[in-house]
Amino acid sequence: QVQLVESGGGLVQAGGSLRLSCAASGSIFSINDMGWYRQAPGKQRELVAVTISGGSSTNYADSVKGRFTISRDNVKNTVYLQMNSLKPEDTAVYYCKAVVVVHLAWLPQNYWGQGIQVTVSS
Repeated sequence: QVQLVESGGGLVQAGGSLRLSCAASGSIFSINDMGWYRQAPGKQRELVAVTISGGSSTNYADSVKGRFTISRDNVKNTVYLQMNSLKPEDTAVYYCKAVVVVHLAWLPQNYWGQGIQVTVSS
């Protein structure tokens, strides 16, 4: 019913920048929270950044504060993650997550993208 498609990942040198995009499509009435998580090899998936309640506020992991910026276009149902001053420890698969209201009478549901690789070389 709802698809999340990520783009913008790749390989970059330490200190460089990347911009991730995640577009939601399908049967969408509204989107509550929308954000990014990441999972490095051998580690659990962790929150990177999230826009809350339609984008009225944001929350960041301490490890990315001051380097990453999350933004959102509610018309396009798209969330972005601008990543600056990248470090090798930022290397991970990045996943987009959206809390979507498909129908006004239904509870919000979590949807995930397929994941996109970000690799930062030293």
